[in-house]
Amino acid sequence: MTELLFNERLHVLVKNKDTDERRSVIRISIELQSTSNPVHRRDLIVRLTDDTDLYFLYNLVISEEDFQSLKVQQGLLIDFTSFPQKFIGLLEQCISEQDKDSPRFLLQLASASSAFDHSPSNLNIVETNAFKHLTHLSLKLLPGSDTDVKKYLATCLSSLKEEKHLLEQKLRKTEEDLTRQLNYAQQTLSEKSRELDKLRSEWMSQTTSLSSGHMQDLTAEREKALETQTRLQLQNEQLRQELESALHKSTQQFQSRVLELENNNRDLIDKKYKSDSTIRDMKAKLASLEEECQRSKQQVLSLRRENGALDTECHEKERLVNQLQTRVAVFEQENKDKDQLVLRTKEVLEATQQQKNSVEGNVESKQLQIGKLEATVKSLSEELIKANGIIKKLQCDLKALAGKIKVKNTVTVTQEKVLQETAEKLQRGQHELQETQQRLKQKEEEGAKWKEQLEATVQKLDESREVLRTNENVITWLNKQLNENQLSRKREALGMFETPAPGFRTGSVSHNLVQFNPMNAKSSTEVGSTQQQQPSNKENGEPVGLDSKYFERRDDSIPLRGLLPSMHLNREVQKPFNAAGVKPTPPSAASAYFPG
Repeated sequence: MTELLFNERLHVLVKNKDTDERRSVIRISIELQSTSNPVHRRDLIVRLTDDTDLYFLYNLVISEEDFQSLKVQQGLLIDFTSFPQKFIGLLEQCISEQDKDSPRFLLQLASASSAFDHSPSNLNIVETNAFKHLTHLSLKLLPGSDTDVKKYLATCLSSLKEEKHLLEQKLRKTEEDLTRQLNYAQQTLSEKSRELDKLRSEWMSQTTSLSSGHMQDLTAEREKALETQTRLQLQNEQLRQELESALHKSTQQFQSRVLELENNNRDLIDKKYKSDSTIRDMKAKLASLEEECQRSKQQVLSLRRENGALDTECHEKERLVNQLQTRVAVFEQENKDKDQLVLRTKEVLEATQQQKNSVEGNVESKQLQIGKLEATVKSLSEELIKANGIIKKLQCDLKALAGKIKVKNTVTVTQEKVLQETAEKLQRGQHELQETQQRLKQKEEEGAKWKEQLEATVQKLDESREVLRTNENVITWLNKQLNENQLSRKREALGMFETPAPGFRTGSVSHNLVQFNPMNAKSSTEVGSTQQQQPSNKENGEPVGLDSKYFERRDDSIPLRGLLPSMHLNREVQKPFNAAGVKPTPPSAASAYFPG
């Protein structure tokens, strides 16, 4: 029973004896083979192959006994059961590092021969650190023989055949599913086409009914449009007056605002000049303070040098004092030795006095020796007194040097304090400079903002003027259209109700129909509706009413104030119909339509 644990393609650094190093992609497969007959045994099979070269084959079979020797040789700390997972973990680390420029984990395939013919090769897993290349694992792989290559190729062929068989089965299934889906789709398509034909017939009937209804609505809307046009004229006049007054007020406000901004700009410029002068003064102060700081630093350096020289002198004097103290100790030791000699001589004298009678001849020589010894003792005591005086002088010099050093230390401390104070003053001046610069930037930004607001307000003024011009043009165009419509309809009404006099011509009517009265719009339309309907202006290609672009809302437009109240007033002003169902026309309109 074989279990496939790992099968991946990895980048491997290939090393031969005579050729250069090269990188190649090699497939590494790890299998665990277990057999129970006649003895339970487990073997780990490592196989190296190349998908481009089918004859490239390296095998390694590791049993539990072989693993023990490998463990001893390479100092491994794991057992055979956990070895495959650890080995796969190292390979996965190599996969994660293989795309980097300097990978930490690297796979090497090294061979002792010049080419990979029939010689064994070593598969090394190497980790590179800052100290050296560390080899975690090295496996010796044997090249596959002809029988192994044939077996490998046979297994590859059998696996490919199995994959081909599976793919053919999948293809058949997909073909069957697609044919079923196609048949179902065709059935649904035929059903949907029938439904679509039904819907088309219904839609045609609905469109005919809707078109007839829309034509009736259109005639009613045209009549309403004529009424609204009369109202809009009055409202537009009122709106124009309001807009002119509002424009006059806004221009006055903007002019006052411009004057205020100019005054503020002048104040800001004055403040800027003042701050520039203060900045210059601060820079001059800063330069002087920097010069003083450099001078004080130089003085501190000279004092430190003098302090160092005095320290060396003090060390030399202390060394001399130590030498003199050692000499004094030597002289004191010699004096003690002489005192001991004197005591011994006294003892000898006492012995000689006792032995006077026996050694009278040697007394003179002993006395001479005693005199010499006393003279040496005196000379030694004089030298000790001189040495003590020299030691006292040296101690006084040391005290004076220590006082000088203390004075210089105090001077250096005071100078360092002065330096710190000057540095703090410099920092404060720099901070004040930064604050003034920031204030200047803020004032400049405020001035730029005010200028932008001025430009925006001027632009809005220009746009409002353009809107007023367009509104005036629209009103004139509406007046023209209304005059033309009224003229055409009045002509039709006159031709249907009266016969002209012998001397009456249509040209005279057209000349007299120049005056337009908004109160006659509805009466003429109601009279015309009793007779046969004439073709509309839209069918003749003439535009009816306002275009839709004039009713669109703009963000920067001025609101139409007073529109709704004027509409309500126009509704209240309208007079009731008379008994014939027609509004009574004013005398001015009658004189305009029927002259004489």
